[in-house]
Amino acid sequence: MTDTTTTLDLGPQARIIARLAEGVRDEQLADGTPCPGCAVRNLLGHLIGLSVAFRDAGRKDLGAHTDTAPDAAEPDIGPGWREELPTALDALAEAWRDPAAWTGMTRAGGIDLPGAVAAAVAADELVIHAWDLARATGQEYEPDPDALRVSHDFLRAAAEESDRGDGIFGPVVPVADDAPLLDRAVGLSGRDPAWTR
Repeated sequence: MTDTTTTLDLGPQARIIARLAEGVRDEQLADGTPCPGCAVRNLLGHLIGLSVAFRDAGRKDLGAHTDTAPDAAEPDIGPGWREELPTALDALAEAWRDPAAWTGMTRAGGIDLPGAVAAAVAADELVIHAWDLARATGQEYEPDPDALRVSHDFLRAAAEESDRGDGIFGPVVPVADDAPLLDRAVGLSGRDPAWTR
């Protein structure tokens, strides 16, 4: 990760997700998303879980939240999700405002990794899953430019390191080199930027 990554504030991207979540209607919770087999309610549950996990990773508070693999169980939401998600997102962003979060080692998803890499993974999760949520619920989405740049760079590096051309979330979907940066990041994540409800 570059030195500029350590200055990334996850707060703007976290607020974008909170706004998108506010726009989710109850009748949309069972709708499909760009994540295969994942309904909107599961995506929201995943966003809550990853926010808590990366909050604890930033705090170096290693334990159950940071040790659990992302696919250990299908995430879901409870009745208080509309309050729970923005609270978790705020805490995530606050944890990574501490310079100590970016140094040394931490853990997320049961994997030990440098703090700066964990922050890049968190940015990527927030950028790509916000796109998932926006597409699934028919909302406009413009990611935070700094978080998008970090997400794209992380996904590109991950795809280049893979000998199969797989993205973090699935096989890379080819996207034109001159496409918008968000579309290129989405393609690198294994999603089709043209996905619609």
